[in-house]
Amino acid sequence: MTDRPFPDHRQAALALLNGNHRLSRKAGQFLGQLAVDPTPMSEAQAGWLRKLLERAGLPLMAEGGAA
Repeated sequence: MTDRPFPDHRQAALALLNGNHRLSRKAGQFLGQLAVDPTPMSEAQAGWLRKLLERAGLPLMAEGGAA
């Protein structure tokens, strides 16, 4: 995996779903929605995605990336 920030929430969600990361059913449903829905995330969604990426040891979203 790369240390570069993810350019958009879709790629971040797919990295979490495709990796060997422990996720709850609720987190999996949330990431599945992010992977297919191009609409911007809310602040709460962005915060949850950030937490999931941090827990998995993955890079965060790029500054100014499509949220």
